[in-house]
Amino acid sequence: MFQAALWGGVASLSLFLGALVGIYFNLAKKVTAFIMAFGTGLIIGSATFDLLSEAEGKANIVHITMMFLLGAAIFTLFEMWISRKGGSQRKRSQKNPNNHSGLAIYIGTLMDAIPESIIIGISFLESQSIQWVFITAIFISNFPEALSSSIGLKLDQYSTKKIVTLWGSVVLVSSVSSLLGYTFLQSAPESTEYIIGAFGAGGLLAMVSSTMLPEAFEEGGPVVGFISALGIILSFIFTNLT
Repeated sequence: MFQAALWGGVASLSLFLGALVGIYFNLAKKVTAFIMAFGTGLIIGSATFDLLSEAEGKANIVHITMMFLLGAAIFTLFEMWISRKGGSQRKRSQKNPNNHSGLAIYIGTLMDAIPESIIIGISFLESQSIQWVFITAIFISNFPEALSSSIGLKLDQYSTKKIVTLWGSVVLVSSVSSLLGYTFLQSAPESTEYIIGAFGAGGLLAMVSSTMLPEAFEEGGPVVGFISALGIILSFIFTNLT
Protein backbone atom coordinates (compact mmCIF):
# COMPACT_ATOMS: atom_id res chain seq x y z
CA MET A 1 0.00 0.00 0.00
CA PHE A 2 2.70 2.48 1.01
CA GLN A 3 4.77 1.38 -1.97
CA ALA A 4 1.96 2.61 -4.22
CA ALA A 5 1.99 6.01 -2.47
CA LEU A 6 5.78 6.21 -2.73
CA TRP A 7 5.95 5.54 -6.46
CA GLY A 8 2.99 7.79 -7.19
CA GLY A 9 5.02 10.61 -5.64
CA VAL A 10 8.27 9.58 -7.35
CA ALA A 11 6.64 9.66 -10.80
CA SER A 12 5.64 13.29 -10.20
CA LEU A 13 8.89 14.35 -8.53
CA SER A 14 10.25 15.60 -11.87
CA LEU A 15 7.54 18.29 -11.75
CA PHE A 16 9.26 19.71 -8.70
CA LEU A 17 12.69 19.40 -10.34
CA GLY A 18 11.44 21.09 -13.51
CA ALA A 19 10.02 23.92 -11.42
CA LEU A 20 13.37 24.49 -9.72
CA VAL A 21 15.17 24.65 -13.08
CA GLY A 22 12.57 27.10 -14.39
CA ILE A 23 12.97 29.31 -11.32
CA TYR A 24 16.74 29.36 -10.84
CA PHE A 25 18.18 28.93 -14.34
CA ASN A 26 17.75 31.37 -17.20
CA LEU A 27 17.58 28.96 -20.11
CA ALA A 28 17.70 30.30 -23.65
CA LYS A 29 14.27 30.54 -25.22
CA LYS A 30 15.14 28.04 -27.94
CA VAL A 31 16.39 25.52 -25.38
CA THR A 32 13.15 25.86 -23.43
CA ALA A 33 11.16 25.53 -26.66
CA PHE A 34 13.00 22.34 -27.66
CA ILE A 35 12.50 20.81 -24.20
CA MET A 36 8.81 21.70 -24.36
CA ALA A 37 8.46 20.24 -27.87
CA PHE A 38 10.11 16.98 -26.81
CA GLY A 39 7.94 16.84 -23.70
CA THR A 40 4.85 17.53 -25.79
CA GLY A 41 5.68 14.52 -27.96
CA LEU A 42 6.12 12.34 -24.88
CA ILE A 43 2.84 13.59 -23.46
CA ILE A 44 0.91 13.00 -26.69
CA GLY A 45 2.44 9.52 -26.99
CA SER A 46 1.74 8.66 -23.36
CA ALA A 47 -1.88 9.81 -23.61
CA THR A 48 -2.39 7.91 -26.87
CA PHE A 49 -0.45 4.70 -26.35
CA ASP A 50 -0.75 4.25 -22.57
CA LEU A 51 -4.08 5.80 -21.67
CA LEU A 52 -6.19 5.24 -24.79
CA SER A 53 -4.82 2.48 -27.03
CA GLU A 54 -4.57 -0.05 -24.22
CA ALA A 55 -8.27 0.44 -23.47
CA GLU A 56 -9.23 -1.23 -26.76
CA GLY A 57 -11.59 -4.11 -26.03
CA LYS A 58 -11.27 -3.58 -22.27
CA ALA A 59 -13.71 -0.72 -21.74
CA ASN A 60 -16.86 0.63 -23.33
CA ILE A 61 -15.89 2.94 -26.19
CA VAL A 62 -18.77 5.29 -25.37
CA HIS A 63 -17.59 5.65 -21.76
CA ILE A 64 -14.01 6.20 -22.92
CA THR A 65 -15.11 8.85 -25.41
CA MET A 66 -17.30 10.66 -22.90
CA MET A 67 -14.60 10.77 -20.22
CA PHE A 68 -11.94 11.86 -22.73
CA LEU A 69 -14.09 14.75 -23.95
CA LEU A 70 -15.06 15.62 -20.37
CA GLY A 71 -11.39 15.94 -19.41
CA ALA A 72 -10.73 18.15 -22.44
CA ALA A 73 -13.82 20.26 -21.76
CA ILE A 74 -13.00 20.82 -18.08
CA PHE A 75 -9.46 21.96 -18.91
CA THR A 76 -10.79 24.24 -21.65
CA LEU A 77 -13.25 25.84 -19.23
CA PHE A 78 -10.44 26.42 -16.72
CA GLU A 79 -8.32 27.97 -19.48
CA MET A 80 -11.19 30.25 -20.53
CA TRP A 81 -11.67 31.31 -16.90
CA ILE A 82 -7.97 32.04 -16.49
CA SER A 83 -7.91 34.04 -19.73
CA ARG A 84 -10.86 36.18 -18.67
CA LYS A 85 -9.58 36.72 -15.16
CA GLY A 86 -6.05 37.72 -16.09
CA GLY A 87 -6.05 37.90 -19.85
CA SER A 88 -4.74 41.42 -20.13
CA GLN A 89 -1.80 40.63 -17.86
CA ARG A 90 -0.98 37.31 -19.50
CA LYS A 91 -0.86 38.68 -23.03
CA ARG A 92 1.49 41.61 -22.40
CA SER A 93 4.61 40.61 -24.29
CA GLN A 94 6.77 42.97 -22.26
CA LYS A 95 5.82 41.21 -19.05
CA ASN A 96 5.52 37.70 -20.40
CA PRO A 97 7.37 37.11 -23.66
CA ASN A 98 6.44 33.45 -23.53
CA ASN A 99 2.83 34.52 -24.09
CA HIS A 100 1.29 31.59 -22.26
CA SER A 101 -0.35 30.83 -18.96
CA GLY A 102 1.82 28.98 -16.47
CA LEU A 103 -1.25 28.53 -14.31
CA ALA A 104 -3.09 26.83 -17.17
CA ILE A 105 -0.28 24.31 -17.58
CA TYR A 106 -0.34 23.73 -13.81
CA ILE A 107 -4.07 22.97 -13.91
CA GLY A 108 -3.71 20.67 -16.92
CA THR A 109 -0.85 18.82 -15.24
CA LEU A 110 -2.85 18.43 -12.02
CA MET A 111 -5.82 17.09 -13.99
CA ASP A 112 -3.50 14.50 -15.52
CA ALA A 113 -1.42 13.71 -12.43
CA ILE A 114 -4.40 12.48 -10.43
CA PRO A 115 -5.61 9.86 -12.96
CA GLU A 116 -2.03 8.76 -13.72
CA SER A 117 -1.29 8.29 -10.05
CA ILE A 118 -4.51 6.36 -9.51
CA ILE A 119 -3.43 4.05 -12.36
CA ILE A 120 -0.04 3.55 -10.67
CA GLY A 121 -1.87 2.57 -7.48
CA ILE A 122 -4.11 0.16 -9.39
CA SER A 123 -1.06 -1.44 -11.05
CA PHE A 124 0.15 -2.59 -7.63
CA LEU A 125 -3.11 -4.50 -7.19
CA GLU A 126 -2.39 -6.55 -10.30
CA SER A 127 1.22 -7.27 -9.30
CA GLN A 128 3.39 -5.98 -6.49
CA SER A 129 6.22 -5.23 -8.94
CA ILE A 130 7.13 -1.66 -9.86
CA GLN A 131 5.93 -0.55 -13.30
CA TRP A 132 9.30 0.93 -14.27
CA VAL A 133 8.52 1.83 -17.88
CA PHE A 134 5.22 3.60 -17.13
CA ILE A 135 6.70 5.49 -14.17
CA THR A 136 9.77 6.48 -16.22
CA ALA A 137 7.60 7.78 -19.07
CA ILE A 138 5.57 9.89 -16.63
CA PHE A 139 8.72 11.16 -14.92
CA ILE A 140 10.34 12.30 -18.19
CA SER A 141 7.22 13.90 -19.67
CA ASN A 142 6.43 15.83 -16.46
CA PHE A 143 9.70 17.77 -16.41
CA PRO A 144 9.05 20.15 -19.35
CA GLU A 145 5.51 20.84 -18.12
CA ALA A 146 6.76 22.20 -14.81
CA LEU A 147 9.72 23.93 -16.46
CA SER A 148 7.51 25.84 -18.88
CA SER A 149 4.85 26.63 -16.31
CA SER A 150 7.37 27.89 -13.74
CA ILE A 151 9.03 30.20 -16.27
CA GLY A 152 5.59 31.61 -17.10
CA LEU A 153 4.59 31.96 -13.46
CA LYS A 154 7.87 33.69 -12.64
CA LEU A 155 7.31 36.16 -15.48
CA ASP A 156 3.77 36.68 -14.16
CA GLN A 157 5.44 37.76 -10.89
CA TYR A 158 4.55 34.72 -8.79
CA SER A 159 6.95 34.39 -5.86
CA THR A 160 9.44 31.51 -5.74
CA LYS A 161 7.76 30.23 -2.58
CA LYS A 162 4.36 30.16 -4.26
CA ILE A 163 5.65 28.38 -7.38
CA VAL A 164 7.47 25.75 -5.31
CA THR A 165 4.36 25.28 -3.16
CA LEU A 166 2.17 24.79 -6.25
CA TRP A 167 4.36 22.04 -7.70
CA GLY A 168 5.03 20.50 -4.31
CA SER A 169 1.26 20.20 -3.94
CA VAL A 170 1.07 18.19 -7.19
CA VAL A 171 3.67 15.72 -5.90
CA LEU A 172 1.69 15.35 -2.66
CA VAL A 173 -1.63 14.96 -4.48
CA SER A 174 -0.08 12.38 -6.80
CA SER A 175 1.15 10.33 -3.87
CA VAL A 176 -2.24 10.46 -2.13
CA SER A 177 -4.08 9.64 -5.40
CA SER A 178 -1.92 6.56 -5.94
CA LEU A 179 -2.65 5.43 -2.38
CA LEU A 180 -6.39 6.00 -2.86
CA GLY A 181 -6.34 4.09 -6.14
CA TYR A 182 -4.72 1.14 -4.42
CA THR A 183 -7.03 1.30 -1.39
CA PHE A 184 -10.46 1.96 -2.86
CA LEU A 185 -10.36 0.36 -6.32
CA GLN A 186 -9.37 -3.15 -5.28
CA SER A 187 -12.73 -4.58 -6.30
CA ALA A 188 -13.39 -2.22 -9.23
CA PRO A 189 -13.72 -3.72 -12.73
CA GLU A 190 -10.70 -3.50 -15.04
CA SER A 191 -12.49 -0.99 -17.26
CA THR A 192 -12.39 1.58 -14.44
CA GLU A 193 -8.66 2.08 -14.92
CA TYR A 194 -9.09 2.93 -18.60
CA ILE A 195 -12.05 5.23 -18.03
CA ILE A 196 -10.05 7.18 -15.43
CA GLY A 197 -7.10 7.30 -17.81
CA ALA A 198 -9.27 8.65 -20.63
CA PHE A 199 -10.27 11.62 -18.47
CA GLY A 200 -6.63 12.46 -17.81
CA ALA A 201 -5.71 12.01 -21.48
CA GLY A 202 -8.40 14.47 -22.57
CA GLY A 203 -7.26 17.18 -20.18
CA LEU A 204 -3.62 16.56 -21.02
CA LEU A 205 -4.03 16.75 -24.80
CA ALA A 206 -6.16 19.89 -24.52
CA MET A 207 -3.42 21.44 -22.39
CA VAL A 208 -0.47 20.73 -24.70
CA SER A 209 -2.49 21.76 -27.77
CA SER A 210 -3.42 25.16 -26.37
CA THR A 211 -0.31 26.03 -24.33
CA MET A 212 2.91 24.06 -24.73
CA LEU A 213 3.03 23.29 -28.46
CA PRO A 214 2.03 26.77 -29.74
CA GLU A 215 4.62 28.36 -27.46
CA ALA A 216 7.30 25.87 -28.49
CA PHE A 217 6.67 26.66 -32.17
CA GLU A 218 6.68 30.40 -31.55
CA GLU A 219 10.06 30.29 -29.81
CA GLY A 220 11.71 27.34 -31.58
CA GLY A 221 10.40 27.46 -35.16
CA PRO A 222 9.48 24.57 -37.50
CA VAL A 223 12.12 22.20 -36.10
CA VAL A 224 9.94 21.67 -33.01
CA GLY A 225 7.69 19.46 -35.16
CA PHE A 226 10.52 16.97 -35.62
CA ILE A 227 11.50 17.18 -31.95
CA SER A 228 7.89 16.46 -30.94
CA ALA A 229 7.91 13.46 -33.28
CA LEU A 230 11.01 12.16 -31.47
CA GLY A 231 9.11 12.39 -28.19
CA ILE A 232 6.14 10.50 -29.64
CA ILE A 233 8.24 7.62 -31.00
CA LEU A 234 10.16 7.38 -27.72
CA SER A 235 6.85 7.10 -25.89
CA PHE A 236 5.80 4.35 -28.34
CA ILE A 237 9.04 2.47 -27.64
CA PHE A 238 8.47 2.81 -23.88
CA THR A 239 4.95 1.44 -24.28
CA ASN A 240 6.12 -1.59 -26.23
CA LEU A 241 8.74 -2.41 -23.60
CA THR A 242 5.98 -3.20 -21.10
